[in-house]
Amino acid sequence: MRDKVHLRPEASLLPQGACMLSPACKREKDPRPLMDIDMDNEAPAFCAIYRWRLHPGSEESFVRAWSRVTALLVVERGSLGSRLHRGPDDIWYSYTQWPSAAAKAEGLARPSVDPEAWQQLRAAIAESLPEIILEPVSDFLAPLPRKVG
Repeated sequence: MRDKVHLRPEASLLPQGACMLSPACKREKDPRPLMDIDMDNEAPAFCAIYRWRLHPGSEESFVRAWSRVTALLVVERGSLGSRLHRGPDDIWYSYTQWPSAAAKAEGLARPSVDPEAWQQLRAAIAESLPEIILEPVSDFLAPLPRKVG
């Protein structure tokens, strides 16, 4: 039986005073979280799945670094977020969303949001499988509830 990795999202993943709000909310100083904002779905979002096999024993470091990078991409680069999953095949899957392919390219073209976390990710990965780009057709995915306290 494989070990389970459970890490709660922590405020320490984000820079001091940062919150995960949409870029429009940040500009308008609107305190509502991302999911409370009416989303403009006129242009299709960019969605992709990333897959990795990890070096044994590197799971916790990978999850921590992935969480840090993902949170910063939301706050600083306009990503719509991502979810990380571990499959029964011991492959790790990340489903990510950006407003568009251009927004993703622009967000990732700049220097790393956290070079140390990127290095931790690379060190944990034994094999990267090809990116799978998805075409959104219908979306009923609800945000995961967050425990307070």
